[in-house]
Amino acid sequence: MRVASIFAEGHKNNSLFAENDPTHTYAPTHTSRSLRKAFLEIGIELNTADLNEGKDAIFELYVEGQVVQPSNVAKYLVAMENPNINPLNQDLNYCSQFEKVFSWNPAVAALENGVLSMVPNEIRIESFPGFNERPIFACLINANKRFFHSDENDLYIERLRLIRWYEDHDPSNFMLFGRGWDKPGPAFTVSERILRAFKRTRSKLFSYRPFPSYQGEVLNKRAIFRKAKFAYCYENSKNLTNYITEKIFDAMMCGSVPIYLGANNITKYIPENCFVDARYFASTEKLHNYLLSINAKQYEMMQDNIKAFLLGKQIIPFSSEFFVATLFGGIASTFTNLKIRQGV
Repeated sequence: MRVASIFAEGHKNNSLFAENDPTHTYAPTHTSRSLRKAFLEIGIELNTADLNEGKDAIFELYVEGQVVQPSNVAKYLVAMENPNINPLNQDLNYCSQFEKVFSWNPAVAALENGVLSMVPNEIRIESFPGFNERPIFACLINANKRFFHSDENDLYIERLRLIRWYEDHDPSNFMLFGRGWDKPGPAFTVSERILRAFKRTRSKLFSYRPFPSYQGEVLNKRAIFRKAKFAYCYENSKNLTNYITEKIFDAMMCGSVPIYLGANNITKYIPENCFVDARYFASTEKLHNYLLSINAKQYEMMQDNIKAFLLGKQIIPFSSEFFVATLFGGIASTFTNLKIRQGV
């Protein structure tokens, strides 16, 4: 049995292929397990790098931009993370050193070694509750995070504005879920840290709630989405072409109508009758009033549109199966001529 190494931050002892990802609450391992299975079927055991120490790996697969090991074997990169979080994912010089790089980013995919690959999802087709079976009007499921450096496309800030608007104007129609909202948000500067420490003290001593709409963490997002009429699905950044993550798909697969803000070409891939496009509204108030105007019949029509999309061909580029086939085909095609790269 030949072996290959995979490098993924926080993963050792093949934890990347466990049933549940120990490094991320909501990150399914279905895709990585399917990829490992595909290679095993042709006699290649894909392991986290620590398990291959002392063995001659025939290739290395890097999950997101990171330090490249000084080995003379073929190297491949999967670059799915937001480049504002992982700048190497959009560094064309860095990406050019790999045999192939798989990315949704048009600039990276246009490289000689680039392969266009969308963020993968385990697509589930199931029946879901209707309008009157959903007691939650609108929800947001995200962790309480933000960028160290913000810009005009930062949607962490937009999420905070959204939360505060509902808490101030219509708290009964909004529920917030996820990690970290029971305490003040991230702090980077000295003044922010001092203020955060003060707020945390208030929380501990006086039961101060930084976010009154917060309902707690959830281990199963589906349980919430199946109860919510509308789900706010805001990416971490807007106006990134092709950057469409699991957020909108998680909601749709549960029949919750997504309110989406993110990729500037979202309607190229997902029909506009499947979701509410937040770009069309000048304020949260106007967006919320529009949601209130949607009746049961209109809502169920949107659910029918979602079902048609999930069952159709447009969903295929976002499926785990398509992603695995793309990676497996792109890597396996070089097996008969795996190159020894000098100086990498």
